[in-house]
Amino acid sequence: MNKKGHVLNAVLLSIGLAYLLEPAGDETTFITMIAVGAPVTLGALFPDVDTAFGRHRKTLHNLPILAGFALFPYFFSNLEWVWLGILTHYVLDIAGSKRGIALFYPVWKKEFGLPVGVTVSSKQADLVTVLVTAGELVIAAAIIYQAHTWAIESTRQAIGF
Repeated sequence: MNKKGHVLNAVLLSIGLAYLLEPAGDETTFITMIAVGAPVTLGALFPDVDTAFGRHRKTLHNLPILAGFALFPYFFSNLEWVWLGILTHYVLDIAGSKRGIALFYPVWKKEFGLPVGVTVSSKQADLVTVLVTAGELVIAAAIIYQAHTWAIESTRQAIGF
């Protein structure tokens, strides 16, 4: 995907996540949208910095980079959503584009992708981006719902119900 697709994905994902995390649709939802949206968008754009140096879809499109950003909030206590932007960038490049990415670079240079993607310049690129984002939100909703259910069950067990 291109920059437009990654930004579209990040914005739509941030709006959806805000409503999943704060479904009231009030000021809290809007604040959550901004709190999630800014770092997710930064993360969604970061992997393409490798177009200026290194090898595109290899140097910054791999699991060690994602792991480093997933650990970022533990060391610096901010931008905890950047890793999600990077992850969704990878998902969009794997599921949405024909080329794929080198997940295990520099150890293994093979690029991984799904056969359902489109070329970056395709007229269907925006549609594919929206479909991938919808899939990501379904997965996020399932995770959030499961975490909520687990918390309720744990609380009931702890108090003896």
